[in-house]
Amino acid sequence: MPVSEPSFHERSHGESFLHLVAARSRYPGLWILDEPESALSSTGSLALIRHQQDILDAGGSQVILLTHSPILASLPGAAIYEVGPWGYRLCAWEDLDLVRDWRSFLEAPERYLRHLF
Repeated sequence: MPVSEPSFHERSHGESFLHLVAARSRYPGLWILDEPESALSSTGSLALIRHQQDILDAGGSQVILLTHSPILASLPGAAIYEVGPWGYRLCAWEDLDLVRDWRSFLEAPERYLRHLF
């Protein structure tokens, strides 16, 4: 019996993306993901981290992930490079500007929101 393709139009953008990653994760290779957080909730981002780890654990693959998400940047053992006006530099997760910015916002959203209204 032939296997049918999933009906992506019946799923959310994030669910479709995660299904595609899971389905293709059995093929080793180079994975380049550019801001996948645009499709994902925080729970979906955690699921993507699990998929990335599974891909890497299977061997024969490398993942390059470009993100503005502190969740996705937190993959254990990842080499993290921060890009800015200085070019790019190797950086610890807790030292990333995006992590500091999110922490600051979550501590006191009103500090940021008062500039908008």
